[in-house]
Amino acid sequence: MPPIPSRDLRVDTPAGTLFATRWQPPGGSNPPIVLFHDSLGSVAQWRGFPERLAAATGRDVVAYDRLGHGRSDPHPSRLRLDFIDDEARTGFRHVREALGIGPFVAFGHSIGGGIALACAAAWTRDCRAVVSVSAQAFAEALTLEGVARVSAGFRPPEQLARLAKYHGDKAGWVLDAWVDTWLDPGFADWTLDDTLQRVQCPVLAIHGTEDEYGSVRHPERITTLPQGPGTMRVLPGVGHFPHKERPDVVLELVSGWLAMLP
Repeated sequence: MPPIPSRDLRVDTPAGTLFATRWQPPGGSNPPIVLFHDSLGSVAQWRGFPERLAAATGRDVVAYDRLGHGRSDPHPSRLRLDFIDDEARTGFRHVREALGIGPFVAFGHSIGGGIALACAAAWTRDCRAVVSVSAQAFAEALTLEGVARVSAGFRPPEQLARLAKYHGDKAGWVLDAWVDTWLDPGFADWTLDDTLQRVQCPVLAIHGTEDEYGSVRHPERITTLPQGPGTMRVLPGVGHFPHKERPDVVLELVSGWLAMLP
C-alpha cells in the first residue's frame, strides 16, 4: 500500500490546544471519518489503523487527542461525569470548525464509541453514519470489574510509564480520569439510552465475544435504540481491541458497510 499523505494540526480551544492528524488519500471526496479514542487512548495509539482505514475507504480520516490526552494540552480539572455529551459540544465542535468538517462519519472505540454516538446525536444533520467498536452503552458490572482490575495493574511506576510513553506527565491524570469516572457512585446508573434515541443515521456496532469490558448487551442496545438502521457484528474469540486484534476483518466490515450506504 502506498503511504497515505497526512498532516498534523493544532486546534485552539478556550480550554487548551488539541492535537489532531488528518490522513488524505488522493481523490477522496466522501465525508471524512473522525476517530474517537478510548479512555486511555490517543492519536498515536491508533498506530497504523487510520492510514489503513483511509486507504480501504478512500475517505479522509481525522483523529484527535481529547484534552488531557496524548499531545493535547493538560486538562485543567477533573473529568466531568457528563464528559461524553460534553465532548460532542466542545472538543469535537472546535475540531470540526478548525478543519472545516461538514458532513462526517463518526468512528469510536470503547468510550470513544459513546462519544461518536453523542456526536451523531448532537449533529444529526451532518453525521452520515456511526461505527462503534467495543463501545459501552451502560455501566455494566463486567465493565466496572474490568476497570478496577486493570487499573490496579497500572499503578506501579513501571506500568504507569507505559501510559507516559503516549501521554507524558499527563499519564496519571489519564488513568485517574478513567478509573474515577467509571467507579464514581454518581456514574453507576449511567446509560447511553437518551443519546442513542436521538441518533438518526445508520449505526454499525462491532464487538468481540471475549471483550473483558462489556457483554454483547452493549452492541444490542447501540443498534436497536437509534432511529436509523442498526447493524451488529460480533467477532468470535476477539477481545476489547478488534481493530488491533483483527484489523483486516474490521477494515473489510467497515469499508463494505460504508460502501452500501446511500
